[in-house]
Amino acid sequence: MSAIETQFQQVRDRIQAAENACGRAGAVKLLAVSKTKPASLVREAWHTGQRDFGENYVQEGIEKIQALQDLDGLCWHFIGPLQSNKTRSVAEHFDWMHSVDRLKIAQRLSEQRPEHLPPLNICIQVNISDEDTKSGISPENVQPLAAEIVALPNLKLRGLMAIPVPTDDPAEQHAAFQAMSGLLAALQERWPDQGLDTLSMGMSDDLEAAIAEGATMVRIGTALFGARNYS
Repeated sequence: MSAIETQFQQVRDRIQAAENACGRAGAVKLLAVSKTKPASLVREAWHTGQRDFGENYVQEGIEKIQALQDLDGLCWHFIGPLQSNKTRSVAEHFDWMHSVDRLKIAQRLSEQRPEHLPPLNICIQVNISDEDTKSGISPENVQPLAAEIVALPNLKLRGLMAIPVPTDDPAEQHAAFQAMSGLLAALQERWPDQGLDTLSMGMSDDLEAAIAEGATMVRIGTALFGARNYS
């Protein structure tokens, strides 16, 4: 097995074990975070059966999307902070946007989504740990923003995303993810027909806690592709 095959298998085994431990077999999708990694590595990952990839930088992501157009079934997720002058590029090239935290961004994505494409899947980013330096809205503002997004024509609100403050304390990990599950449950109760099925949370160091508390998508980069190269 190649290094990529080995690393993907190890992460999939971790996800499966975490699912089985809480009775959620098959409930979690692996989102491979390919930022700073070359298209050739994404291609290798595709050969292992991986189809969902996450990018943090608009131009880098578009270059990979264009370089890998020959691969079937790829699904591209934008997961980084987004400036309003970059919304058109995301609306035109990506399938998912995980980091919506203000109405202006959502409105521009809806207006700029090409008519021939299906609605852009949206997650609202929540600043669940109330960090000054982190993107995302406060929990009390989730429902008002969700109400605005649900009304936009070319978007489909799918759920919530969070990056809790890093901690080695399992209790703190579980508490943040449990709070996210409660926020999604409240949205599902208010909009039962919206198809709100996504909790994008959990990374290499805390995926077990995230899955135990209801994550449906875990965003893993380093454990799959190795350390990132920011040079």
